[in-house]
Amino acid sequence: MRIIIAAILLALTPAATFAAPSQSSPPVSVSQEGIAIGGYDAVSYFSDGGPVVGSPAFEHRWNGAVWRFASAEARDLFSTNAEAFAPQFGGYCAWAISQNYIAPGDPKVWRIVDGRLYLNFNERAKELWEADLADAIQRGKANWPTVLEQADNR
Repeated sequence: MRIIIAAILLALTPAATFAAPSQSSPPVSVSQEGIAIGGYDAVSYFSDGGPVVGSPAFEHRWNGAVWRFASAEARDLFSTNAEAFAPQFGGYCAWAISQNYIAPGDPKVWRIVDGRLYLNFNERAKELWEADLADAIQRGKANWPTVLEQADNR
């Protein structure tokens, strides 16, 4: 069943929103242009209570990706502590990672748990993830980042 769901999720994924990992790719879900989390400001989830579109005027390169921010202040805050603001599992779908495969995360389908940002592919994936939240997070942590290597070898 998991394979069928994964195939459906990936078949519905626009190519521009997901770069499949490879040996030379960073462990961050990026667009074809190398933009992380769809160009949304990672700090805004914590400061504004939700995603705000970032600007090319306020970019920062981190972990092999370009991150955009709504202000210089947000960019600078991220640059001093990126791990605190970047989504877990490289912005890939938290539910997919918990199931040991990868799918892109949608920056509009998110949740902060214990001060950490998680993205999911869509609302249904988020519902499945939230139904088993604590265990899903633990499985995700156990699968990350080796799930990227497994995807490379397929």
